[in-house]
Amino acid sequence: MEYLIVKWLHVISSTVLFGTGVGSAFYLLATTLSRDVRAVAVVARMVVRADWLFTATSAVLQPLTGFWLMHLAGLPLQTPWVKMSIFFYVLAILCWLPVVWLQIRLRDLASEAASRGQALPARYWMFFKWWVVLGVPAFFLFLALFWLMVAKPAGLA
Repeated sequence: MEYLIVKWLHVISSTVLFGTGVGSAFYLLATTLSRDVRAVAVVARMVVRADWLFTATSAVLQPLTGFWLMHLAGLPLQTPWVKMSIFFYVLAILCWLPVVWLQIRLRDLASEAASRGQALPARYWMFFKWWVVLGVPAFFLFLALFWLMVAKPAGLA
């Protein structure tokens, strides 16, 4: 029963992590491209909140529940798909951490521009480009992680 509960927590937290990330990214991307400064300010504020409430907590739960599952299943750390999963997760988190900082900057710049009735400044667009550049590989790394968790390929070297 313990294994099933931990597995359920692992699956739910991975779903929250990925779902919140994709949903937040979609809304911030679509709203930014609309160039509606007031809407961008509101959405950016909500994206930052969602990241702290959902993404950050599930990003912590993922390795905790993952290592707990490995322990319960007696799965060695040297298992090839496990090693690859850990590597991909670390890479994805290394992309996500600067994205959090960028989202805070995007929120602040959009809020300031909206309060002044101005367009999004050039600095917003520079941060936004970096946000996209880091978000795309994180997205694909998380897709790869889902595949590894489901397929558990034995043939990985």
